[in-house]
Amino acid sequence: KIIRLLETQLVRHGVMVVGLTLIGKSTNITVLSKALSSLRKKKSDDPSHQSTKIFSLNPKSITMEELYGFSNLMTGEWTDGLVAILVREAVSQGGESKKWVVFD
Repeated sequence: KIIRLLETQLVRHGVMVVGLTLIGKSTNITVLSKALSSLRKKKSDDPSHQSTKIFSLNPKSITMEELYGFSNLMTGEWTDGLVAILVREAVSQGGESKKWVVFD
């Protein structure tokens, strides 16, 4: 499953790992992230071996407005949700490492 996840991730901009509870989805993501980071530290020549950083969020623990953001109907002011904040933080870090935003 980890190799499939890597191969899919290499040809897609976004990947969803779905399945039943307690079948190893989070473990697969974590193991792949650590393996890629380890290979990068060992100076692997393969361009797919990049260090990775995971930004994790439990979307079921917050409201839709907190997750995606909302507009104040009285003022028209937009308030960012956690998704926008996490993505902005990942992008602002720059560098060659891959950033994965994981809803877990």
